[in-house]
Amino acid sequence: MNITDVGHLTSDADEGEDKMLKGAKREKKTVWEVAEFYTKTFKNDTKLLNILPPDILCKATDHIKHQIEMIEDLEKKGFTYTEGGNVYYDTSKFKDYGKLAKLDLNAKQRSRVEKDKNKKNSHDFVLWFTKSKFSDQEMKWSSPWGEGYPGWHIECSAMSTHYLGKQFDIHCGGIDLIPTHHVNEIAQAEATTGKQWVNYWMHGEFLVLDKGKMSKSKGDFLTLQSIIDKKYDPLHYRYLCLTSHYRKPLTFSLNNLEAAKTTLTRLKEKVQEFRNDNEKEKGNVSKCIERFNFAINDDLNMPEAIAVLWDLIKDTTISNKEKYKTILEFDEIFGLNLKEIKKEKINKNIKDLIDQREKARKERDFEKADSIRKRLEEQGIILEDSKDGVKWKKKS
Repeated sequence: MNITDVGHLTSDADEGEDKMLKGAKREKKTVWEVAEFYTKTFKNDTKLLNILPPDILCKATDHIKHQIEMIEDLEKKGFTYTEGGNVYYDTSKFKDYGKLAKLDLNAKQRSRVEKDKNKKNSHDFVLWFTKSKFSDQEMKWSSPWGEGYPGWHIECSAMSTHYLGKQFDIHCGGIDLIPTHHVNEIAQAEATTGKQWVNYWMHGEFLVLDKGKMSKSKGDFLTLQSIIDKKYDPLHYRYLCLTSHYRKPLTFSLNNLEAAKTTLTRLKEKVQEFRNDNEKEKGNVSKCIERFNFAINDDLNMPEAIAVLWDLIKDTTISNKEKYKTILEFDEIFGLNLKEIKKEKINKNIKDLIDQREKARKERDFEKADSIRKRLEEQGIILEDSKDGVKWKKKS
């Protein structure tokens, strides 16, 4: 995973404001301080969401050398030109440019691309800036083309090929990155290596707020801390995400988050119940596991995998002990920390009351049994009678 901490223009088309400068002015910090602050926040949020950290989390500012080397290689192979002090990628020299996004290169210039008198073609893009439109540009490095800074697209191509090699299987990102950033990454990497760069592209759809996608530039976005402040656990949000396929938009609302909280609470109660149960293993979970594996291998179909989980919970032919063990296996994928739910213990007085109530029930002294049940409920213990004996749980 890479951290693109070099300043970016607010558009993929090399136009607008510099995002890092904009943030620095807003927060009265240097761009370096802004980058460090949000990097730390991002890492902390992923930890709270129980997202496993990548083996390598690299920063663009630590890999300027590799970006310059890739630009030099592209220059030697005839894919670049220099104009107005900046180095551009010549998209006309790359066969199948824009194939990933099915771009019509003969169509009129897209409205999002600013007319740049230095560009030979409307889809060309900057690899290295030496002529910044910002007089207070802080992030600059020496290069063969003069002091400046890299374009956005070169960072990702350079870092990924450095760590993952000339070819790798999966590249992720949001769907908004397809038409410009990802087609430009492909053009850079494949022009350098002469090979197909990525085998599978997995693009996530938007998180939707009030009938529109979240937008950092408009300021209408939520942070993880904002839902924590409303007394939600980050894993409530994680569960909400699991209920929608990553290729489909996910509508966020507090009502949806509350529903996810309620369902996750119920799931934890079931896990607790199954953990406390000492009945012998029975039933065959192989079909359930087979369905689960099919779902997660079907383009990460998490909503279907969640449905399999609840089918398992409801299945009366499978013992609770077997359910508990299987649910923890499923949670290796879900990441809801269900294994952290500890087996609940009760003190001796409570245990004695449960035993007394069970004895009264067997002796058909239902008045006494009901009286003890009421006393236990007052102390936060709920009893459930089953063919396998009495089961208990604490009030949530």
